[in-house]
Amino acid sequence: MNLETLLGINFFATENLPLLIAFLSILVLILLARIMTKKSAGKTELGDYESNSTAKPKLIIEAGRADRQYWKDLWRYRELFYFLAWRDILVRYKQTVIGILWALIRPLLTMVVFTIIFGKLAKLPSNDVPYPILVFAAMLPWQFFANALSECSNSLISNSNLVSKVYFPRLIVPASAVVVSFIDFLISSTILIALMIWYKFVPTWGMLMLPFLIMLAFAAALGGGLWFSALNIKYRDFRFIVPFVVQFGLYVSPVGFSSAIVPEQWRLLYSLNPMVGVIDGFRWAILGQNTAMYWPGFMLSIGIVLLLLISGIWHFRNTERTFADII
Repeated sequence: MNLETLLGINFFATENLPLLIAFLSILVLILLARIMTKKSAGKTELGDYESNSTAKPKLIIEAGRADRQYWKDLWRYRELFYFLAWRDILVRYKQTVIGILWALIRPLLTMVVFTIIFGKLAKLPSNDVPYPILVFAAMLPWQFFANALSECSNSLISNSNLVSKVYFPRLIVPASAVVVSFIDFLISSTILIALMIWYKFVPTWGMLMLPFLIMLAFAAALGGGLWFSALNIKYRDFRFIVPFVVQFGLYVSPVGFSSAIVPEQWRLLYSLNPMVGVIDGFRWAILGQNTAMYWPGFMLSIGIVLLLLISGIWHFRNTERTFADII
């Protein structure tokens, strides 16, 4: 570069110095603006990320949380309860020739046998009540209790695949089994209605007590079933013990006879059988004044049923966490 060129550049810079300063100022402002834009964009993206991350649900694993939420989980899993009950109802009499009529034949034949043995041969008193009605008024709660106890005791074993793989409140399984037996109870009730029409037997206002008595039988079956179902997981001997208990209980409970034939000094001790109060209550509600209620024994049976239910839930809850490992 020669001397004349340098002198020309120097002259141009000297004459246009304000323009150069203005041009450089504009460049600096443009650069600063771009830098500030990038920073603000970065903050916006970071804020969106933080807001999105806070909006997502958090997974909190806390010791003992499942136990505190157990009763709420029973409500949350109510659809599983409906599904298990409906499934058992559908498959109960599947591939049978007479189907749902089995719910009528079994109590009907038992009633006929007891009427012949206790009513005709033994000639036990019936307090001016037709003996078939006397027997069937007791057969209804007993059949409900016996079927529910048997089904409830084996319910966890029958659903072992579900119990060992998926979390849900295990109390749903035995409770749904009791509901299935209640359907048989409703079907069998039609026989009692037919008998009352045949013998022209008019019920009394005591029938209003039947919902409470049904709940009492439900509680007795569920309480005993919870005990046996929990024990059956660990000790499979109970699958042989439960049928024996049901068979033995049929003869020690006042099904084929009235509890009035029990001597007075033994009535309270006899009422330690929780089904005695339930059966006497059914007879009193259906037959009315023809059957006297032994109220001390009835109150004792209610206490035994409540104790059975509460202790059954307590034992079931204490052993529930080990079911998946043992089953």
